[in-house]
Amino acid sequence: MNVEEVIKRAKKLSLETKTIIHIELVSNKMKEVIAAALKPFEVSLPQFNVLRILRGQKGQPANLSTLNERMVTKMSNTTRLVDKLINKGYVSRCVCESNRRKVEIYITESGIEALLEMDKAVYEAEQKIVKNLSEKELDKLNQLLDKF
Repeated sequence: MNVEEVIKRAKKLSLETKTIIHIELVSNKMKEVIAAALKPFEVSLPQFNVLRILRGQKGQPANLSTLNERMVTKMSNTTRLVDKLINKGYVSRCVCESNRRKVEIYITESGIEALLEMDKAVYEAEQKIVKNLSEKELDKLNQLLDKF
């Protein structure tokens, strides 16, 4: 991908600017591919992320603060994401018995089953995204990204 061609810029960009724009373009493309994989499930990427976080709780509840901390993409509308997942039957919410101000969020059995199917679709999308990179190249790319 030639960044200057993609953004239709005749003048050459500085290496720093080109790098940042390149990462942004690749990030957007990856999000598009994964969003397309999740489309049949009528779940957005942030909703998928919430479901994975809740599954990782291994039956223990999470609260909105926990979800916000662990989200890959930080956002302020986690309540709305949870509401949408409740409407789909993938999560449940209840008031904590010991602290009535605390809301506990659980993944439902239906959510776990749906997530297993979503995992397969996302895995295939991820394989499609990285198909042109060897394992050694992926390892090096991760080392370089860690430097950011």
